[in-house]
Amino acid sequence: MDLSAQLKHTLSSVFGYSEFRDKQEQIINHVMAGNDCLVIMPTGGGKSMCYQLPALLKEGITLVVSPLIALMNDQVRALQLMGIDAAALHSNVGRNEFDDIVRRMQDGKLKLLYASPERLALPKFQEFLNTFKISLIAIDEAHCVSIWGNDFRPEYVKLSVLKKIFPTTPTIALTATADETTQGDIIKQLELINAEKFLSSFERKNIAIEARSGLKRIEQIELFLRPNKEQSGIIYCLSKKSTEDVAQKLRSRGFDATHYHAGMDSSNRDETQRRFQNDEVKIICATIAFGMGIDKPNIRFVIHYNMPKNIEGYYQEIGRAGRDGDESKALLFYSWGDYINLKKFIDESNASKEFKTVQYSKLDRMWEYANAHNCRSNFILNYFG
Repeated sequence: MDLSAQLKHTLSSVFGYSEFRDKQEQIINHVMAGNDCLVIMPTGGGKSMCYQLPALLKEGITLVVSPLIALMNDQVRALQLMGIDAAALHSNVGRNEFDDIVRRMQDGKLKLLYASPERLALPKFQEFLNTFKISLIAIDEAHCVSIWGNDFRPEYVKLSVLKKIFPTTPTIALTATADETTQGDIIKQLELINAEKFLSSFERKNIAIEARSGLKRIEQIELFLRPNKEQSGIIYCLSKKSTEDVAQKLRSRGFDATHYHAGMDSSNRDETQRRFQNDEVKIICATIAFGMGIDKPNIRFVIHYNMPKNIEGYYQEIGRAGRDGDESKALLFYSWGDYINLKKFIDESNASKEFKTVQYSKLDRMWEYANAHNCRSNFILNYFG
């Protein structure tokens, strides 16, 4: 069986799809040939297929770098349900589970190993990995490596060590949002070799985008939701307190709403996420701590109660709506007060002057977008090049 036939057979027999989407097949062929690449593909576009399918066909282990435990666990669970041997190593893994994962690696059974950038920075872990055949390295949320990205994390910068440990192993960096400057910086920071860029379309034809002035937001949300009371959706708020306040106000108006934020204990957060995933609660009022790893196809709306700090974050968040391809809505509220609050967060942060300058610039573009009189879709397409 030639490679093309193998890819189609695996896509169908393991993942249950009859056709590749967008640039998936092109990317997979590039990776299978042993090349580095950068994949920019909007949320819901099928990024994970670009490394999960090659992982099954390549001999050895595919190492996946992921920033969140919940995200890793969700992906591992989904892979295991398909009969693929995958595991995640993070701070919540106990000794017995760790030993079991190592045994599966030694026996050549494990195909995908998920790990955090913090763990990969440990010299002992690097030495441990170097005793195995690592056939592919996938770096998810790769924008985190760049100060030009929307969620810079210093521990991501240290991932360039992977190229030194595994110089001949192909690396695929993936993210849902990165403008042209960020794209170049990702390739530079990760020391990717002759990396080809695969940029998918950022047009979300099934999501109707709207922005409104933030006057009487609860009343506006009530009118927006009333005709679609039984639909699933997320309302993003700027603070933990506002998630609770908005959820309470919506409940008092007869809506099935609850809140989610990083200040809740992990068991409550997990239970809230489970209930939303299973359609036991319709509306989640959340900080941006909620959403990564949520693969819920029937989210019909995403509302931003406050203006986000940058276009990248905003666009990633609205992409959680309409993953099934059906018509969905994105509603953005904005006010000068939002702008001042977000600017104050940057002012008071301990970040470097260079990083703050980048963030001020991104906030200004977000404000420009919110106030745009022309087509906002075109604004976004131009922003991402």
